[in-house]
Amino acid sequence: MTFDSDVQGESAVAFDHAAAGLHSFEPRWEEAPAQSPARVSPPSSPYEPIKRILDVVGAILLAIVFLPLILAIAVLMRRQGDSVIYKHRRIGRHGQAFECLKFRTMVPNAEQVLRELLERDPEIKAEWVRDHKLRCDPRVTRLGRFLRRTSLDELPQLWNVMRGEMSLVGPRPVVREELLRYGRNVRTYLAAKPGITGLWQVKGRNDTDYRRRVVLDTYYVRNQNLLLDLYILVKTTRVVLGGSGAY
Repeated sequence: MTFDSDVQGESAVAFDHAAAGLHSFEPRWEEAPAQSPARVSPPSSPYEPIKRILDVVGAILLAIVFLPLILAIAVLMRRQGDSVIYKHRRIGRHGQAFECLKFRTMVPNAEQVLRELLERDPEIKAEWVRDHKLRCDPRVTRLGRFLRRTSLDELPQLWNVMRGEMSLVGPRPVVREELLRYGRNVRTYLAAKPGITGLWQVKGRNDTDYRRRVVLDTYYVRNQNLLLDLYILVKTTRVVLGGSGAY
């Protein structure tokens, strides 16, 4: 099954036109000069070490602040007989796979339930192929819906950040199969660490179609800087509190 026909068919001009729609940000940034999709110039030398320091310090502070809530969620899940942490293999920077951590939000046999669901329901299968998500996912538990709506299910990813596998801000963490959707922009995507939040989080979350997600991720990697990271972190707070686009 091929997912990248639309993305690979985009010309550089089409991509620049799509990315231009992102300039509704407050404040505005200038877009980087057009580059070959196979090569991405690294950010200025101070950016990466400063970002790494901010990631570690930020992750530690957030872990301390949310520790009582993390413990409460863990205890509640154990009382319901569920395993607490769900590990899912995602693709990180330079194509390195890692175990992305989340609070478990689905039934234990989620993969089997999904396979059976896709086999018997063509509409749900089409939605899964298109978005790699289901708006009304029957695998999600009642507690899981709350955790997803508030993004609390992603708190364990603070450990991924401290381990250097993720960043507080970055492109979406994806599974290997999803890399096909990035087409000619896949090397751009792989040039940065995945983030707990990112442009995809503050520009629609799950309401954003996949082509738009690719544009947002690619734009971020090519334009990443501390000001953009700060903007995304501030916007993330508003988006999460509002609960928009989460399911």
